[in-house]
Amino acid sequence: MISPTFARKLQSLRPIHYITIAAAVALIAILYFGGNIVPPKKEGANTPVASGNTPHSVAPASFDSILSVARQQLPAHAAEEIKTIETQLAAIRDSSRMAVVFDTLAKVWQRHKQGPVAAYYYLLAAKLDNSEKKLTFAAQLFLDLARKANSESAQAWSGQMAIDGFNRVLSINPGNDTAKVLLAECYIGTGQTMDGVMMLREVTEKDPNNVPANLILGQQGIVSGQLDKAMARFETVLKQEPRNIEALLGLAEAYKNDGDKEKAINLLEQSKQVMNNPEFSKDIDAYIKSFK
Repeated sequence: MISPTFARKLQSLRPIHYITIAAAVALIAILYFGGNIVPPKKEGANTPVASGNTPHSVAPASFDSILSVARQQLPAHAAEEIKTIETQLAAIRDSSRMAVVFDTLAKVWQRHKQGPVAAYYYLLAAKLDNSEKKLTFAAQLFLDLARKANSESAQAWSGQMAIDGFNRVLSINPGNDTAKVLLAECYIGTGQTMDGVMMLREVTEKDPNNVPANLILGQQGIVSGQLDKAMARFETVLKQEPRNIEALLGLAEAYKNDGDKEKAINLLEQSKQVMNNPEFSKDIDAYIKSFK
């Protein structure tokens, strides 16, 4: 059995990645290296289905509600600083000047650890500048927020904002495969699973060895029960990166689900060598014991 302490850690985990995978071993990965695999949602949760598009059923949070909460958490001097900038902004009509002020406003909110509001203003500035670099930065901020969101409504809002940002990146540079992979992750996370999968396949058709795309497709293969396809994706990654911990754990889970416990255990033992972490090894041993 996995230790009670470890079990409590798992129960308290919030998803840090949109891809869901029914594997306790994937949870172990998160605890020790912040991997891109998340625990399965509790029964009844709104989990994306790999066979089709399932729109996120939770209404996204509104920016006004997020801003209202953020204002309450500001110290008095910061609130005054922001009020001054907002007053300046209200008088500006030139878009280039407005972009500069939005960027300044974002930095102030970020300095006071209000990430969602900061990301919002960074995205507004990036839209006005129509800069691929700035749009990528803002969209990535929103994706990171979605991965760490404390509520489904906040996650849905962050995911939508990230989608907007990455779509604008691709309108500027349609060949940006990194943006395509991240946008695909956003689609999957907001329930538009097949849109995300198709985008990832487009990336791997052009670049069969793309590691991030193959990892997500491998994870989705496990979710959908297409274990042979999942195995192929993870093996593609491991041919390039033999010590890729996500691929090792994902491949182990695919073999376990396919009934090949011996192969799964061998891969989990390899993951212990890669991580070289006593606590990680202890929990891997407990996981092996749970299905051996």
